[in-house]
Amino acid sequence: MRSIRMRIVVTCAAVVVAGVGGWQLLPSDTAKKDPIVVGTTDVITSLDPAGAYDAGSWAIYNNVYQSLLTFRQGSTTPVPDAAKSCTFVGQKLQTYRCVMRDDISFSSGRRMTAEDVKFSFDRMLKIADKLGPAPLFSMLGSVQAEGDTVTFNLKSKDATFPSKLATGAGSIVDSSQYPANGLRKENSVIGSGPYLLKEYKKDSDGKPVSARLEPNPGYKGAVTKHGLPVTVRYFAEADQLNAAWQAKQVDVTHREMPPEVLAKLSPGSGLRITTSPGYDIRELNFNLKSPSPVSRTRVREAAAALVDREALANAVYSGTVDPLFSLIPQGFTGHSTAFFDAYPKPDPARAKALLQGEQLPVRFTMAYRKLGANGAEAEQLKKQLERDGLFKVDLIAEPDWTKMQQNYAEGKYDSYTAGWLADFPDPDNFGQPLVGTGNSLHNGYSDKETDKIIQRTQEFTDRGRAADDFKALQEKVAEDVPLIPLWQGKNYVLGSKDVSGSQYLSDGTGVWRLWELGWI
Repeated sequence: MRSIRMRIVVTCAAVVVAGVGGWQLLPSDTAKKDPIVVGTTDVITSLDPAGAYDAGSWAIYNNVYQSLLTFRQGSTTPVPDAAKSCTFVGQKLQTYRCVMRDDISFSSGRRMTAEDVKFSFDRMLKIADKLGPAPLFSMLGSVQAEGDTVTFNLKSKDATFPSKLATGAGSIVDSSQYPANGLRKENSVIGSGPYLLKEYKKDSDGKPVSARLEPNPGYKGAVTKHGLPVTVRYFAEADQLNAAWQAKQVDVTHREMPPEVLAKLSPGSGLRITTSPGYDIRELNFNLKSPSPVSRTRVREAAAALVDREALANAVYSGTVDPLFSLIPQGFTGHSTAFFDAYPKPDPARAKALLQGEQLPVRFTMAYRKLGANGAEAEQLKKQLERDGLFKVDLIAEPDWTKMQQNYAEGKYDSYTAGWLADFPDPDNFGQPLVGTGNSLHNGYSDKETDKIIQRTQEFTDRGRAADDFKALQEKVAEDVPLIPLWQGKNYVLGSKDVSGSQYLSDGTGVWRLWELGWI
């Protein structure tokens, strides 16, 4: 998420020899039917698609709900899923129309209709939950349903609208089972995706423990492969996930193993490693709402002048991430190095000059999710920013990701570190959701010129024609500094020698393909 995006996948595999000179890569007829166990440190914020805009929740949505469109493995062009066909009407890119399939039913047994699609989008925008995906559809004016046809009327041109429909935000819910004015509270899902959520367990604090999914025999859509039962286990710490992996309690891991473990990985008798260019970024986000001390531009510029990304990548992440000097990561159309151009090296003298007139040290809070290397990262940033006594940073470790999201949405931190995983394969996903007015970071950043640039980037179906505007957007972000990009990650999936398809689980399109996993 684009040339449009790099599509190089390197797979280092240790597999079982089938006879002399052969490699057994595909499931056999006698493959066992036990659930495949997938381990992750991501969490589910909500089972209701109107209430979550995070990787852990959307990973489940990909499997239990349907959208009108989806992405096939290895492709950046969305294809019909719950829809029979979709297309823009006319040349203005402001009217998008889909014709529904007539053979899709929800797990409730009720037939899906165009009215369910309208209901799903209307309720998502009406609820506008602080943790929900409404910011992704800021351009959506209205939705009409007539017969088997759904028409989306956009307030402005958006060539990327089909890709947005293909995300978890486009999940279609049963209008008879989901309230129109609030989130569904039940720990269950009424969907029509390739899987049924058979069981969802949470601990006493309400945090996810496991999700058991079984193939949906009634599924009709773009996925043609019939998957196996899967159990997803959720871990609070990367070390816990690693311990479960080492003890062979999980068959596949994805997000997040400890960096020092990933740095030492090599193919072995019981390991299949898949690495691919990452489309997740990490940034330091600022609260621009007064009276936060970082609401002043010169204070944020001074912070940007002190950040040493190389130290973060090497000392904290053991070289498993790459320094990022821009809003849009490498591998995407229009990527630039705007922050390197503006802040080529850590410069305490420049930072001090920028802070002239401020009471030193400038004191502010920095929150981070207590997970894996996040604490070491925060300590490293604190050390860099407190250099020469210019800043005093008070760190806040939050063990509960959902609570942290609620807190930053309410402006309770001056700054916080967070990751951003591409929702769909287009650089637009790093524009409106992160720096547009009403963005998902809830940081108070709103700039007319920035919004105009974002709108210009959405005007072309040929995404290469938007490259200059994407570069202008990145320069504007480096000028206003609502956030500081820190690094770009790599995508790691580890699979045991008994599991096939782990290399297809995640490919940067934002889709988690549990149905690709099988036993060898």
